[in-house]
Amino acid sequence: MIDIFRRFNPLNILWLAILLFILRAGFVLFAPAAIPLPLAEPFVNTILPVKIAGILEPGISVFWAGIVVLVQAVLLNYLINNHNLLGRPSFLPALMYVTLSGLFTPFLVLSAPLLCNFVLIWMLYKFLDLYKAEESKSLAYDLGMLAAVGSLIYLPFTYLMIVTWIALIIFRPFDWREWVASLIGYITVYFFVGVIYYLNDRLPYLRQIWTPLGSTFAMPQVLDKFDFLLLIPVFAVLVLGTFKLQENFFKSYVLIRKAFQLLFFIVLVAALSYYVRPEFGLSHFLLCTVPAAIFFAYYFLYAGKRWVYEILFFLLLASIIYFQFNNF
Repeated sequence: MIDIFRRFNPLNILWLAILLFILRAGFVLFAPAAIPLPLAEPFVNTILPVKIAGILEPGISVFWAGIVVLVQAVLLNYLINNHNLLGRPSFLPALMYVTLSGLFTPFLVLSAPLLCNFVLIWMLYKFLDLYKAEESKSLAYDLGMLAAVGSLIYLPFTYLMIVTWIALIIFRPFDWREWVASLIGYITVYFFVGVIYYLNDRLPYLRQIWTPLGSTFAMPQVLDKFDFLLLIPVFAVLVLGTFKLQENFFKSYVLIRKAFQLLFFIVLVAALSYYVRPEFGLSHFLLCTVPAAIFFAYYFLYAGKRWVYEILFFLLLASIIYFQFNNF
C-alpha cells in the first residue's frame, strides 16, 4: 500500500476514502447509542443564537468526522507538496493523516480538536510562507488571529500563539514589530468577542474565558493497557523515522530542516496544553496528528527496505482495527 501512495496520483483519494471506511466501520457497529457533540467552548455557546453542542447518532458523527478528515488530509497533502517539504510529491501525508486520525476511538467522532485541525493546517501555510516573505508583519498578524479563532473553538489552541513566536524565531531574524503584530492579531479577535459580551450585558464575565489556563498543570491517566499496545508500532515508526531524518538532515534544504524543527514544537505545545481541557480525553491529541503525519510521511517516503515499511504499516493498521473492536 505504501508504494501506491508514494506516487502522486489523484486516484489515491479513492483509496483514502476506502481506508477511512475500514478504520471506522468497527466503531459504527459497536458504538453507544448517542455521542456527545462538544463543538465549541462553553462561552461561545452562551453568545450564539443557537446551540452548537448536542447529541448525535454514532453513524452521523463518524460520517461527518470522516468527511472532515478526508478534506483535511487532501489540504495537508497539497500543503506539503506545494512547499516541497518532503523533497518529492506523493500522497503519503494524506495517508498518514487518515491513519493517525483513526488511531484511538475518540478520534473517530466529531470534536472540537478535530475541527481545530483546519485552523492548524491554515497556520502551517502561514508558517512556511514566513521563510521567503520579505515582509512578514501581515503574516504574523494573521497567525495571531488564527490562534485566537482556534481558541474560540477549543481553548487549549490558544497556546499556538507560543508556536507562532517560535516560528518567528526559526524562520525570521528578530523584529519586535512582527511579535507585536501577532499579539494585535490575537487581541483583535477577542476585542470583537468583548463587544458581543458587552452587547449581551456579559462583559464582567469576559475574563473567565481564560480561567482554565490557570488550572493546575497535571497529566491524568488517559491511556489504558490496550492503548499502550497500540502505540508500539507508532513508536517503532517514530524511532525509525528519527534515524532517517537524522541521516538526511544536513542534506536537506534549509526550509525542510526549519520546518521539522517547528513541527516538533507544535507536537510538544499541543500535547502539554492537554491540562486545560482534560475532560476531552484522548480526542485532545488530534492536535498532534497533523505534524505527526508529516513526520510519518517522511519516514515512509525515504525508507529503503520495502518489506520493512510495508509490514510496519500493515501492523499499524491491523492494531488500530483489532483494538477498536477490543474496546467494546
